[in-house]
Parts: sequence; structure tokens; C-alpha cells
Amino acid sequence: MADQKLTLSLDSGGVVVIKLRPDLAPGHVERITELASEGFYDGVVFHRVIDGFMAQGGDPTGTGMSGSDKPDLKAEFNSEPHVRGTCSMARTQVPDSANSQFFICFDDAHFLDGQYTVWGQVESGMEHVDALPKGEPPATPGKIVKATVS
Repeated sequence: MADQKLTLSLDSGGVVVIKLRPDLAPGHVERITELASEGFYDGVVFHRVIDGFMAQGGDPTGTGMSGSDKPDLKAEFNSEPHVRGTCSMARTQVPDSANSQFFICFDDAHFLDGQYTVWGQVESGMEHVDALPKGEPPATPGKIVKATVS
């Protein structure tokens, strides 16, 4: 089967293409694929964008305190490093609490290695991630207009 890709069309007009890695995190890739196909991520903002660290989104309330109505996922920690363009799952202090929120690393963040589930890598459009409004939350957050998997 050809590589699956998650495409995020942003309100800035930018398009971010992420190579999905079911070889690393099959359950997480399945969840993201399912949510994207249901339109869950459409209209969702990047609510936490920290320069030099990461951009986090995937919460329908835009607060960072919520997720989908699906059950939380079992952690699929792997040895893939958190480097620029790495896509990984956000969670609470509880390892098996990832649900719909994810983050994209701006820079190397090796202190996250082995503690968060890496599920993809940005293939193109990283400049659009870099350009997201910064803040926790940003005054005018960047938004995913449409998320599709192909």
C-alpha cells in the first residue's frame, strides 16, 4: 500500500502534508485517519504554539482541555526521535490519555522521546507551521480549514 498522507489546509492558505507512520503507531494513525475522515479537525485551531518548540492543535473547544468523544488511546511510544517536523500525540500526565490532540515540532525536542507517541512527519509545508500565530493561546490562532487523508 502506498504511503498514507494527512493533508492540513490552513486558514493562512498554506497546505501541510504529513506522512503517516502506521509502522510506528498503528492505533494513533487509525484514530487520526478516522477523525480526519469524519471532519473532526475541520475548523479546529492551534491553541498552543510555542516558538522554537511546537504547535499543538486537535481540541474542538480550542482550550487544550478537550478531545473527541472516542476513548483515549493506549500509548504507542516508539524510538522515533522528536525532531523538526515530527508529529506526535499530546496527552495528560497519564501515558494512555492521548485522544485527538497532536503537536508538530518546530525544533528538536529530544526530552519528549519515548514519552509521547510519534505518528508522522511533515513532508511539505513546514513553513506554514512555522508561520502559525504564537501564544498559549495565540490572540488569533491559526486554524485547520480542512484535514484529509489520502
